[in-house]
Amino acid sequence: MATTVFSSAQSAVRNWWISLLIGVLYIIAGVWVFQTPLTSYVSLSIVFSGFIFISGISQILFSISNKNDINNWGWYLAGGILDLILGILLISHPLMTMAILPFYVGFWLLFQGFMAIGLSFQFKAVDVPNWGWLLFLGFLTLVFAFLLLANPVFAGLSIVYMTAMAFVSAGIFRIFLAFGLRRIKNDFS
Repeated sequence: MATTVFSSAQSAVRNWWISLLIGVLYIIAGVWVFQTPLTSYVSLSIVFSGFIFISGISQILFSISNKNDINNWGWYLAGGILDLILGILLISHPLMTMAILPFYVGFWLLFQGFMAIGLSFQFKAVDVPNWGWLLFLGFLTLVFAFLLLANPVFAGLSIVYMTAMAFVSAGIFRIFLAFGLRRIKNDFS
């Protein structure tokens, strides 16, 4: 079998539920943003900063706890460190964050989208069903990222709604990812 996300058939990914938790948190954040579009832009930047920070910590814990079970676990670690640093920057500079939030969100979504696309192909390699949905959600995340980066001045309420859609699509991706990881874990247990 080709080298894939998982290096050991004995003890595949143990903490698949972390991805599920991140996905649920993203969806909750997306729904909250949809329901409160007139909430201040500062509030959105603080909530976004908190979720990125929590996501970074979760990804770091996931990568470290599975470093012996996942090939290229460093990519998960790098993503977690990037999210953690980004979260700290966003939390520590709220006024600056308001001015450049579209760029932060756009580049963060680019990274998440490319990661989703790469993982979908790795899932295909180990015959996880519905890997195509992961691929679709990765491309959808990239679309939102490019829209934000192409029109940063067009922020206003559009950034609120685009951020909400991005959170929901990233959340759905994380949930699909979690169940794919759980299936692989169960297949190899």
